[in-house]
Amino acid sequence: QVRIVESGGGLVQPGETLSLSCTATGIDFADYGLAWYRQPPGKERELVIEAPQNLKAPRINIRSGRKALSTDSATSTIQLQIDNLDVADTAVYYCNARNREHSYWGQGTLVTVAS
Repeated sequence: QVRIVESGGGLVQPGETLSLSCTATGIDFADYGLAWYRQPPGKERELVIEAPQNLKAPRINIRSGRKALSTDSATSTIQLQIDNLDVADTAVYYCNARNREHSYWGQGTLVTVAS
């Protein structure tokens, strides 16, 4: 049974660093692309950062500007870090594991950026 659970949301202040964690069990990380998405209030869900399926490494670290993703297949975790938070980063954040046959989502965790 596949289970994806996010944790670490809450209220954070502008300028701080956000750290979210996702535990994805019941899948082989080597067979899935792993990603974080978010849905700001009143907007569509959007991709934050992803590790493509074809990387196939036990640990992956990707950085894109303020955003960083790291995965560890040994602990079944997918971490998200966003530096220098802005109020525009307020959203429900979702963890996703996807391949050609399946797309699995967590329940989401709310992050509110406010002073």
